[in-house]
Amino acid sequence: MPLAGRELIEEIRATAVPYGCLAVWFLGQASVIIKGAEVTVYIDPYVSPNPDRTFPPPALSGEITNMDVCLITHDHSDHLDEEALPVLAGLNPGAKFMAPAVCLERLQELGIPQERLTAAVPADAAEPAHGLKVFPVAAAHEELERDEQGHPKYVGYILELNGVTLYHAGDTVLFPELIEEVGSRKIDLALLPINGRDYYRGSRHIVGNMNYREAAEFAATSGFETVIPLHYDLFAGNAENPGYFVDHLYRHFPEQKFHMMARAERFVYVSAQAFQNKR
Repeated sequence: MPLAGRELIEEIRATAVPYGCLAVWFLGQASVIIKGAEVTVYIDPYVSPNPDRTFPPPALSGEITNMDVCLITHDHSDHLDEEALPVLAGLNPGAKFMAPAVCLERLQELGIPQERLTAAVPADAAEPAHGLKVFPVAAAHEELERDEQGHPKYVGYILELNGVTLYHAGDTVLFPELIEEVGSRKIDLALLPINGRDYYRGSRHIVGNMNYREAAEFAATSGFETVIPLHYDLFAGNAENPGYFVDHLYRHFPEQKFHMMARAERFVYVSAQAFQNKR
């Protein structure tokens, strides 16, 4: 059984991640924890109880004391957790936060000081922790929307950490600029939403993402070394069977490596390229 609560946080703290590796923990939806070397990054930590969740948070906000960096992809409540973020900021006073510019005012209202906040602007790379480079990428959820200054309201993130390049797509559909930008980089590990979108969910104001077929082809044609599906499991009305993603890869792209994450699982990704470069 996977660990939970403080035991999970202690597992993360105790996990040694050598060069050329990243450790990943899956919290559900698009929430993941990434550790490389001594840097621990939370992306979209949605850890508040909610009766609509299909399973409880593997760790609650009051148990999380190992955060160095927090990356927020957009302002929807299952990504920007207004209940949890003030607690996380208080328990992790050294943590830095990055989010789309349109989210920063709300984060300050939640009590996170301005000096701990950075706007996620695609043209501006950031180094919020030693050895970590973050490159925001514009996303379209389902439209490519921008604020008055032209900054995207939704983003994904490319992380360079510990000799590994990771792409977390956030919530997005595919569009030419995204495919070109991300495909032009050497992505070792990609985390992609697969829940899709349709008329009926749209009529209930549920904003969608790429579907499992699109995610599989995006991974294979962009040369992602390994792909992990996300955003299919937490809400019954906006779910997908990840087996369809696996089956589609098996049938059409059998050489594409992938990994299915169990809840709160620790997955250690090892980059052969990073080890070769270090020699």
